Amino acid sequence: MSSVKLVGNGFYNQLGKITGAKLEDHPLWAARFLKDDEEAFIQANRDTIKAGTDLVTTGTYQGSVTGFQKYMNLSEEEGINLIKRSVYLARKAIELERPNLPGGERDKELLVYGSVGSYGAWLHDGSEYRGEFIDSVSADTIRTWHIPRIQALIEAGVDIIAFETIPAIEEAEILLNIIKDYPSVKTWISFTCKDNQHISRGNKISDAASRCWEVNSKQLLAVGV
Repeated sequence: MSSVKLVGNGFYNQLGKITGAKLEDHPLWAARFLKDDEEAFIQANRDTIKAGTDLVTTGTYQGSVTGFQKYMNLSEEEGINLIKRSVYLARKAIELERPNLPGGERDKELLVYGSVGSYGAWLHDGSEYRGEFIDSVSADTIRTWHIPRIQALIEAGVDIIAFETIPAIEEAEILLNIIKDYPSVKTWISFTCKDNQHISRGNKISDAASRCWEVNSKQLLAVGV
């Protein structure tokens, strides 16, 4: 098995091309197409698989349950089911595209990762690149906000949970403690940074990585920026 895995983040650009939409113009970004255009969602992931990705995204970075409730007028149950649907659509893309891969690649491991954005991304003010919400929002509030999406992705059978654009060690700790309730699931965390040595809240990247390892070394696959 190759030690280098390609992550399918090109999915978002490809989805924008397929739909003709500027994803950033909607609060739910790509996640709205889970309801509005499943075929585009599948095709965007098929295109990333064709391009060589090993890790296929659920596209749920902005797809929180509260976001679906607020911006699409869905119930909590409908929002949860839509997040679960994202895992099915990612696996469907793998199923459809695998036969088209070159012979030597048809049997390669393709995993689905559940994309989970920072609480700051929900605020729509760039907080995921600064992290000051850590000073004004309680840990319980952040934890309660994150749990439904994480739980839905895991219940739907995602292979890995990816915590993305995390600006603060405190939020990373909350997330790594949540995932302990699902001990069979692996995870990675990517931080946002203020420069080439510090995450957005000012801690050294090396210190942030060390702290993540201390909190949950059993499930943590990688820490990145």
